[in-house]
Amino acid sequence: MNNWDNIPEDRITKDRFFAVIEIPRGSKQKYEFDERIGMLRLDRILYTSTHYPANYGFIPHTLSNDGDALDVLVLSQESLLPMSLVECYPIGAFSMIDDNQEDEKIIAIPYGDPQMRSWTELEDLPEHMLTEMQHFFSVYKELEGKGTALTKTHSAESAKRVIEKALKRFQKKKRS
Repeated sequence: MNNWDNIPEDRITKDRFFAVIEIPRGSKQKYEFDERIGMLRLDRILYTSTHYPANYGFIPHTLSNDGDALDVLVLSQESLLPMSLVECYPIGAFSMIDDNQEDEKIIAIPYGDPQMRSWTELEDLPEHMLTEMQHFFSVYKELEGKGTALTKTHSAESAKRVIEKALKRFQKKKRS
């Protein structure tokens, strides 16, 4: 059992959800939550000179196409601590191919950040911020010999549909 198993499922919706932060903005360290031991595990140090352009984590009670919880980038003016819980809303998403698998990343804003919370769509972001995130996911595995490709940028409404599908996928797996 993980601490976020205690989050009531009605607190994770397509419109408003908690994100668990694994990697703080600005880090080159790729952490992943290890469910078997209930701790963060260092997966690797990024091979490229790039760093995570936003806080990175996952949305509990979701299941993406790759079998993991749905990935989320949380934009905030501060780097957030790993394993912190952040209440957010979606403003968009990226679809990409990662190791020949479809992968989606929700882009979200924390309710608790007054500087960011006026943004409701990706088009509200400063152009360079969006470009930097897109560039990161295009090159961050390049020196490892692994390919990634950004295939689509989604609106907030489309991101909500991605979350909704991931919530349903999680429920279906939980029942089986």
